[in-house]
Amino acid sequence: MAKKPQGFGFGMGKMKELADAFKKAQQVQEGAKKLQEELDELEVEGTAGGGLVKVVLSGNQEPRRVEISPDAMGEGAEVVSEMVAEAMKTAYTNSTTTMREKMEELTGGLNLPGM
Repeated sequence: MAKKPQGFGFGMGKMKELADAFKKAQQVQEGAKKLQEELDELEVEGTAGGGLVKVVLSGNQEPRRVEISPDAMGEGAEVVSEMVAEAMKTAYTNSTTTMREKMEELTGGLNLPGM
């Protein structure tokens, strides 16, 4: 009895699955480029001191601006410095959360390690 050639073990169904996976990966790559541009345009805020200090970052954590209310200036340099640091941390957390949520939307349905 002659053995059938084994080949790579891909049946037609497996080839279609592989082709679909490549197509989905290409769509994700194109979506990631668009998402990068979208995040560059996005502004994410962090505030402290009840709004006396506001830090604005892009969706990619690039600093955009710091706004300090004149009312904050009476608090002293140390307190203002602490408020700026707190607002920066909040803006960073908000930005990374936004980025993670948008990446999950983009890669929905894929089991990508680390996502």
